Amino acid sequence: MKLEEKISRNDFLKKLGFTGASLFALYSLDSCVNEGSVNPATVTIDLSSSQYSALTKSGGYVVVNNMVVANNGGTYVAATISCSHEGKKQITFRNGEWYCTAHGARFSTAGKGLNSNASKGLTVYTTSLSGNTLTISA
Repeated sequence: MKLEEKISRNDFLKKLGFTGASLFALYSLDSCVNEGSVNPATVTIDLSSSQYSALTKSGGYVVVNNMVVANNGGTYVAATISCSHEGKKQITFRNGEWYCTAHGARFSTAGKGLNSNASKGLTVYTTSLSGNTLTISA
């Protein structure tokens, strides 16, 4: 059995013909992809839709457009699904706070880190309610 040679990402890209400015562009673009796809400026949710029935009870949450939207005791909160610790899309809502199931990072509903894995904070969004329409703004 032949052992394959391991090469660095930089060497691999050079072998593909990327050099100088194109290498810089690739690394720059890669570093901007922390949140997955970017959330639209405004998202609306019809709370009377059965699709969002989890939001009718306190502590319930749904995932919409790479955001986690939760009912926090009758008020609605929203945050990115991507954890700032390692970018894992594993943010949930439990016990009145944002929680990452990957490594246990905990965040307040305002996005403030509550433990060492959450030191970078979490992106949260503005919510407003009008009748049965919940609006989330980036």
